Amino acid sequence: MRKKLSFLFTLSVVTFLVTAHEFWLEPDKFSFQAGDSLKFNFKVGENFIGESWKVKRDRIVKLDLHSATQVVDFKNKVKEDSNRPVPLLLQKEGTHLVVMETNQAFIKLDGEKFTEYLREDGLDDIFFQRKRNQTSGDSASEKYSRHTKLIVQAGSKRDDTFKKVCNLPIEIIPEKNPCDLKKGDVIRFKILFQGKPLFGAKVKVWNRHNHSTSVQNIFSQQDGMIETHVSNPGSWMVSVVKMVPSKESGVDYQSYWGSLVFGIK
Repeated sequence: MRKKLSFLFTLSVVTFLVTAHEFWLEPDKFSFQAGDSLKFNFKVGENFIGESWKVKRDRIVKLDLHSATQVVDFKNKVKEDSNRPVPLLLQKEGTHLVVMETNQAFIKLDGEKFTEYLREDGLDDIFFQRKRNQTSGDSASEKYSRHTKLIVQAGSKRDDTFKKVCNLPIEIIPEKNPCDLKKGDVIRFKILFQGKPLFGAKVKVWNRHNHSTSVQNIFSQQDGMIETHVSNPGSWMVSVVKMVPSKESGVDYQSYWGSLVFGIK
């Protein structure tokens, strides 16, 4: 019985890791006044709902608040093993950008699960490479890291903080300030990998509105751009992953997971 429970637990963990890909910062709201406190949760899971991620401080490499005039490092203020919202003071009026990234974590999946994962996230170059090498059935080990951003607005003053390039391995840059967009507007994003436009990446654009989630799958163009329309107000997320062969002994692949969250009235 104990062995059976152990097996089921291991299976559930593997299944969760395969399906619970997206990671994001979820705020209590998107519009504030100067002097207000932004409260956000670390979220992980599917369907832009997910569940709270219990914080491991040793996993966090960067947790910064960017504004037009300064960058504040507040990763040391995050409490270990907590899934309670993180409060953050927005001292000045303007557009604010929260930037977080984690270090690398290790996972190993059997061939079937790994193939399912590659198909789900549009990692066609790795999928066809394994198929060409006749290794599709082989298990695969991977190190992955998370790189996520959140845009919020304090007061009515706008600035260009929303499009700041933060030198993350994978990064999503909106062409316009999402705070100014409304239903029906065109919205464009540039996807960067190692500072260069990423071509052919499967980018997921999520919207959460009236307790319902919609998602679009859009492949990035040669200039790294994707384009869509604002279908609804509410919470929005753009997410993307890039996987490359690992140069590290004992690890097959390295993946980089990026997300950007913002709100539209």
